[in-house]
Amino acid sequence: MSSTVIESGLTPAEARARRLLALPAVLVGMGSVQIGASLAKLLFPVLGAIETACARVVLAAIVLLLLARPWRRGVRLFPGRTAAITIVAYGLSLAVMNTVFYAALSRLPLGITVAIEFMGPLALALAGSRRALDLLWVALAVGGLLILLQPWQFVGGHAGHPLDPVGILLALTAGVTWALYILVGRRLGGQVEGNTATALGMAIAALAVLPFGWSVVPNLAIHPALLASAFGMAMLSSAVPYSIEMMAMRRMSTRGFSIMMSLEPAIAAVAGLLLLGEHLSPMRWLAIGGIVVASLGSAAAGDALPPPAPPPD
Repeated sequence: MSSTVIESGLTPAEARARRLLALPAVLVGMGSVQIGASLAKLLFPVLGAIETACARVVLAAIVLLLLARPWRRGVRLFPGRTAAITIVAYGLSLAVMNTVFYAALSRLPLGITVAIEFMGPLALALAGSRRALDLLWVALAVGGLLILLQPWQFVGGHAGHPLDPVGILLALTAGVTWALYILVGRRLGGQVEGNTATALGMAIAALAVLPFGWSVVPNLAIHPALLASAFGMAMLSSAVPYSIEMMAMRRMSTRGFSIMMSLEPAIAAVAGLLLLGEHLSPMRWLAIGGIVVASLGSAAAGDALPPPAPPPD
């Protein structure tokens, strides 16, 4: 995507106005994702983390397939061998990313989980950079992560409240799969139309997670209130933000979109505080701030974070 977006048929003033309107839309999209994550965490005691992830992916796949309707466009399920392999890889990365993220979220506060996971796309943005200034962003990101994890608290006999080590490992795994999924999604974007690629990828993800969360199906089938909550969680976490971000990316520069997305860990921490009552220590707020500043600096300097939402990919 070029650094300036001018939509066809619009004057420069109209294009500028539409780009400005896209800014609050991105904030709404990020807020929707974190509200959905908060709702998911509230469902964990009833459904389980893996089962909740399964419900999210399956319900989102159904909605996205109904919206994209690839069968109405004459698109085969696998449009060519190369695209088929990429779609499967894309769907599997979505499945793993969602599952391990929810598993981490069941053990860690929302803001901390997202901040750790965000290190994946941040590392991808900084990879291969050659500017001296980027050393500052790397130092901020690493320093923020160290303050966030506080590894010295794992030393025997040290007073404190260390984070769950399994949760940390799961969050880091989610970050790695986030970065991999961005790379695969970028490649897929050049092979299959965006809506169709997202719908087919989510369908593959649903098939991948269903064997691990099959027990959620009868629970949702016999409890309409649970089904409504799970559906709302899936829409807030997937369909709504993906649609908003697709619209925004057509109206904003890659750098501008990336700068906005850099606020994701902070928004997650605020959502965790307001919706889940997850209070973080001042040091951990400072750590999240350091990761956000590193992301902002990297994006503003030109190393834009790749778009994390499936539709633009």
